[in-house]
Amino acid sequence: MNTSHASHAYELRFNSLFADRRSFSFPCDATGRVDMDSLSERALNNYLYARAVMGMEVSWPDVRASARH
Repeated sequence: MNTSHASHAYELRFNSLFADRRSFSFPCDATGRVDMDSLSERALNNYLYARAVMGMEVSWPDVRASARH
């Protein structure tokens, strides 16, 4: 995936299903594709974890405009 400034205008967000747990968000393109090669090791581990526990600990993800802009 070609990472560009435009691809960081969006984030893929996994909201926690529990009040005392954290949510996860990752830079993505407008269709929700995350460039896994550009993630740090920690972010990649968190991304893979969030994908593995969808529906059990975190919600199905939403694509949102990035709060970083």
